[in-house]
Amino acid sequence: MARTPNIPIGLELYSVRQEFQNDPRATLRAVKDMGYEGVEFAGPAVASGPELRALLDETGLVCCGWHTPWAAVQDDRLQETVALNRAVGNPFVIVPSIPQDLRQRREDWLSLARSFDALAGKLAPQGMRTGYHNHHVEFEELDGEQPWDTLFGNTGKGVVMQLDLGNAARGGADVVDVLRRYPGRAQSVHLKPYSFRAGQDDPRAGFRPVIGEDDLPWEEIFGICESTAGTEWYVVEYESDAYPPLEAVERCLRALRAMGK
Repeated sequence: MARTPNIPIGLELYSVRQEFQNDPRATLRAVKDMGYEGVEFAGPAVASGPELRALLDETGLVCCGWHTPWAAVQDDRLQETVALNRAVGNPFVIVPSIPQDLRQRREDWLSLARSFDALAGKLAPQGMRTGYHNHHVEFEELDGEQPWDTLFGNTGKGVVMQLDLGNAARGGADVVDVLRRYPGRAQSVHLKPYSFRAGQDDPRAGFRPVIGEDDLPWEEIFGICESTAGTEWYVVEYESDAYPPLEAVERCLRALRAMGK
C-alpha cells in the first residue's frame, strides 16, 4: 500500500503543562514557532472553549485531540464535554486512562469496550471520535489476555487506538506488531521515546532520551503508520526531566524533521 505523505505533527501539551498553565498564549506561540502544526490538550481547560479557540486561531495551530477524563465522557457531563471540544474544533476525544477500580478483571475491560462503542456512537453525530491512550499496564496480561487486546479486539473501528509508543514499550509491547495487528485503528499516535537500555534497571529512566536518541524502531513505525495504520496525526509527548520541557519537545521535533517527517 502506498505511504501517506505529510502526516502532521502535533504536541501533547501535557509535555509543557507548567508553561501552558502559567502562560497559555506564550506557550502556544513557542510551540508554533518550533514548527508544530497542532496541539492536544490534556485535562481541565485553562480557559473557556472560545478563548482557547481564539488562541489557536491567533497562533495558527489546530486542536488535534483532547485527553479527557473518563468521568467527563459519562452521560451527566457529556454535553459540556462536546460543547468544549466543538468550540476548539477538536475531532478526537481521547480518554487517557481508566480509574483502577474499573479495570480489575478482563470482564471489566470487556465492559469498557462496550462503553467505548456506545460513546463512539454518541460522538459520531457531533463529528467527533473517541479513543483510548495507553500507559504500560494495558500490555501486562490480565486473566489470560492483555487488556489492550481485550479492549481493541472487542470495539469497532469508531474507537481510536491512540497508541503511546513509549508507554507501550515500557510495558513490554512490540509496538510495530501492535500497529500491524490493528490496521486502520491508529488514527492518532503518540510519538513518545523509550530506551530499553536506559530503562533496564529503572523503567522510568527509559523515558529520558529524546526521539532519535532512544531505541524505538522509528522507520518501521512510520512505515506502518503511513500505510496500513490509518494515522492522521503524530503527537509528540515527552515527560522526563532530562531537558527543560520546551527544549525537549523542540529537540524531538528537530529529530523528526531530520527523519523526513
